[in-house]
Amino acid sequence: MQTFTHKILTISQLDADVVLVAIGRRPYTAGLGLENIGLETDNRGRIVIDQEYRTKIPHIRVIGDVTFGPMLAHKAEEEAVAVIEYITKNYGHVNYGAIPSVMYTHPEVAWVGQNEAELKEAGVKYKIGSFPFSANSRAKTNADSDGMVKFLADAETDRILGIHIVGPNAGEMIAEGVLALEYGASSEDVARTSHAHPTLAEAFKEAAMATHGKAIHY
Repeated sequence: MQTFTHKILTISQLDADVVLVAIGRRPYTAGLGLENIGLETDNRGRIVIDQEYRTKIPHIRVIGDVTFGPMLAHKAEEEAVAVIEYITKNYGHVNYGAIPSVMYTHPEVAWVGQNEAELKEAGVKYKIGSFPFSANSRAKTNADSDGMVKFLADAETDRILGIHIVGPNAGEMIAEGVLALEYGASSEDVARTSHAHPTLAEAFKEAAMATHGKAIHY
């Protein structure tokens, strides 16, 4: 005897001018005619390349959403520059450990580098510094003070390992974090850098100071 379970769904109607549909991403390789020239794809449809972005056909190189890595426009731009350098100079580089990600929500969310789960899995000892926007003068003046800035730094060397921001202007502010990671900065380097007052970026400085227990406005 079969038993059927019935679920009652509540349907509501919401009027909106714009609808954003976000259901995941997949490589943009369908319909490109790859099979006509024998290019390989993996089980996720990504074109297989080597460390210099070359396919099995040496004079064809690929970047961006057709291959590996985060499907982000700024990642593709960096790869494009690297490919041109490989072609013209025989060398190129993209630091995939310093590619920022941004969620354009409200509040915004942005991050770069590693998160706590990744550091724990790798057995890396780290320290945390965080600072809330509720203690930031500019955020309070703008009446938009939800969120925080969070630093993850190596417990021994103080080198910045990851930065995570939830709050106003996170997508712009994360650029400072990318620069810090790219140049191997420590949290103390950022903490000792003067930030204009009143700005949201002060929360970034204070979070760096907090990794040493020295935040002064919270």
